Amino acid sequence: MSARRLEQLREDVRARAENRPGVYRMKGPSEEVLYVGKSVKVRTRLLSYFRAQRGEKGAEIIGHAHGVEWDYVPSEFAALLEEFRLIKRWRPLYNVEHKRDNLLCFIKLTREAVPRLLVVGQVINDGAEYFGPLRGRHGATEAVRAVSDLLELRDCSSDTPMRLADQIELFRQGEDPRCMRGQVGRCLSPCAGGCTRIEYLARVSQARDFLNGVTDQPLALLRERMSVASRRLQFEFAAELRDRAATLERVQAELLQIGQFVEQLSFVYTVPGHDGEDRAYVIRRGSVRAELVAPRTPNERRALAAMVGEIFERPALATIGLRAHEAQEVLLVARWFRLNPEELERTVPAASFSALGPGLGSVDAPSPSGRGLG
Repeated sequence: MSARRLEQLREDVRARAENRPGVYRMKGPSEEVLYVGKSVKVRTRLLSYFRAQRGEKGAEIIGHAHGVEWDYVPSEFAALLEEFRLIKRWRPLYNVEHKRDNLLCFIKLTREAVPRLLVVGQVINDGAEYFGPLRGRHGATEAVRAVSDLLELRDCSSDTPMRLADQIELFRQGEDPRCMRGQVGRCLSPCAGGCTRIEYLARVSQARDFLNGVTDQPLALLRERMSVASRRLQFEFAAELRDRAATLERVQAELLQIGQFVEQLSFVYTVPGHDGEDRAYVIRRGSVRAELVAPRTPNERRALAAMVGEIFERPALATIGLRAHEAQEVLLVARWFRLNPEELERTVPAASFSALGPGLGSVDAPSPSGRGLG
């Protein structure tokens, strides 16, 4: 960028930007969004780009920018949500979208005609179910391997042709499985007519139920094999099965703990805003289902209570499996309250609204006199 254009951008920021919470966008020569950022003090944050040294990310971003735009929001939490939504919408070149802890991973149940269990490092919008996040890829990988073996699920690549038994008339009979797991009875061999679609999906359902803590079927199978191995004096094999069982128990317990934590992220969260622009967020299982101006009158509180009732009366699966768009937002909201535990004092359980019935006009919203955002 020329020095003249850079100076014009700096002067525009100096003249118009205010030190209040907001989200900003750096735009390229064709109006494409290069970068989305947030700050509780937009003016200070934007001016810092012009002081960035050569080689720093800020200098590279502003060096390619042909325009800077920003919008003000009431609070830091509002800025966090808006930045997240804009990044998902625009997928800017210079945004590394919500980096995950490198130690975290997810168990993924793919959305394929013949699904698989995988261990992945991040969540994407592919319609799959994600279980986690879990700490420790090794343990998750061992758990996936054990569940896949016990329930005889495939672990081959996505491009492996599937030839289910109810499609077998289309292909030649008696084809051998393409992998050793199928040949030794650790896979139903959907690639070679070893099962029907219904039979395979029944095993997938068992895997889902195990990850959701609904069944212990894989553990029961392991324990039965341990017992058989012990009776046959195969103690080394029995010890190996015992270790697998311990891994499965640990992963299932961690998933259940995560599910309980997500379930606790269900409440109405009132956030004080700049110049009194307070907002209320209806959060269910870590996902923001509605946001509105914080109620100040009895009628406004009744309207909020009606909205809360409608949202929480909708049926929800008792599951810790998350669709991709849910998982990303849940992680964002969970991280916010983990880093700012004092903000939980501004929350009110959803049950408090429905329990009070017609007297909702007397519900006291959390005091907005908390931490200032400047």
